[in-house]
Amino acid sequence: MTQDANSPVRVYVPRDSAARSVGADAVAEAVRKAAADQGRPVEVVRNGSRGMLSVEPLVEVVTAEGRVGYGPVAPEAVPILAAAGFLDGADHPLRLGVMDELPWLARQNRVTFARVGITDPLSPEDYERHGGIAGLRRALELPPADVVAAVTESGLRGRGGAGFPAGIKWKTVLECADELKFVCCNADEGDSGTFADRMVMEGDPFMLIEGMTIAAHAVGAREGYIYIRSEYPDAVATMRAAISVARERGWLGEHILGSELRFDLHVRVGAGAYICGEETSMLESLEGKRGMVRAKPPIPAIEGLFGKPTVVNNVLTLATVPVILANGAQAYQELGVERSRGTQVFQLGGNVARGGIVETAFGITLRELVEDFGGGTLSGRPVRTVQVGGPLGAYLPTSMFDLPMEYEAFAAAGAMLGHGGVVVFDDSVDMASQARFAMEFCAAESCGKCTPCRVGSVRGVEVIDRIVAGEQRDENLALLEDLCELMTDGSLCAMGGLTPMPVRSAITHFSDDFLAREEGTA
Repeated sequence: MTQDANSPVRVYVPRDSAARSVGADAVAEAVRKAAADQGRPVEVVRNGSRGMLSVEPLVEVVTAEGRVGYGPVAPEAVPILAAAGFLDGADHPLRLGVMDELPWLARQNRVTFARVGITDPLSPEDYERHGGIAGLRRALELPPADVVAAVTESGLRGRGGAGFPAGIKWKTVLECADELKFVCCNADEGDSGTFADRMVMEGDPFMLIEGMTIAAHAVGAREGYIYIRSEYPDAVATMRAAISVARERGWLGEHILGSELRFDLHVRVGAGAYICGEETSMLESLEGKRGMVRAKPPIPAIEGLFGKPTVVNNVLTLATVPVILANGAQAYQELGVERSRGTQVFQLGGNVARGGIVETAFGITLRELVEDFGGGTLSGRPVRTVQVGGPLGAYLPTSMFDLPMEYEAFAAAGAMLGHGGVVVFDDSVDMASQARFAMEFCAAESCGKCTPCRVGSVRGVEVIDRIVAGEQRDENLALLEDLCELMTDGSLCAMGGLTPMPVRSAITHFSDDFLAREEGTA
């Protein structure tokens, strides 16, 4: 289709935090100025990020050929691009090509991220044009139990880390007779190397709102909360703006879409505590208390926020629900392997050449993620290890890179998928220091409620220091294993219970790093 010469050229420049941190705001202004200097009408749309973080700031120009990408674009490069004809999709060294044809994107199965980077995040019209609200409309045609059944049949599991089936959690809340129930979204994304929740909230906020509203209909809730980490000010602002728009459109509030459903949402901002990523600590914080872990049982699905039945899921889980309702449980269930159905949003970070978002069906190997999508290390040195699942995840050596990315395969290998963070390290990494960091991190972030976590982590740092110093190495290694066993079995939550995972994996796969250091060596 040819574009009218007098119509504005549409140019997309991300408003995502990652893009803004490398100058996207200045690039957007430079595009407006360059177009004005040429007398060309231009419409600059601030979209979410495509997740190709290695080419941010990414600029996309709508042409008859499709959306053509250029990147990374510095503000000072815009006049040069304009002179070369980039507003018409002209060739240039920064030209990436038609975005939908790029292998890095074309090979993915974008389900949760289908709209992220495509639409204007705060345009309800754009959202509906790209399939938004279809899931909620379908859900409102069904009785609550059928919505819960669809989520269960899809195989959707909690993608915040634990992998617990979402439908079972919802069914528990639905079956509670209480008049007052809640839906809470845990957006306290604190794991190292994770940023997918932030990108969804900044790039497709209505999807999260729609998912939470479907959950409310499914379980009988009237009120919901999105608990966002304080380090995400852009996500907080975007979600609050999107909630206001949703109320105006009748997607929240009384008689949603003309139905009997009444549901409203509120944003609450955390105070920077990693432990509030644990669901019961988050609930304590939402109630205005210090974020400390609750003993379970009772589970939050029965006694959650203010003691009432509560659905607690993370952003990726809730944001996937609208797609399941719109396209049917079977379509989602057909993706993935074994008990890991659908897709996972993997986040490539650390020492990696092409970091960013890779959404694909479960079953892809770690090697494909790191080497094919990630392109190896940014430093150019050999990859030595990858930590999957955040700061409490296992360190996996290259000999295990053919491990399929799915819950059960990782559990059998003594590892976990967690929130999908994949942090790459080259051969300069010191694994004894990484093991020490795990214990040190736990000591700093423990809520302090249980002794194995609070005290065990401090003792863990001390024991690792003695091992590295060569003090009674074998005895201290045995002591460290005893300590890890105690923390795993005795901690109240996953904070202390999982801290031994990176420590044990570092010792198992990189034992030479725990030998005594010679004087003057690192």
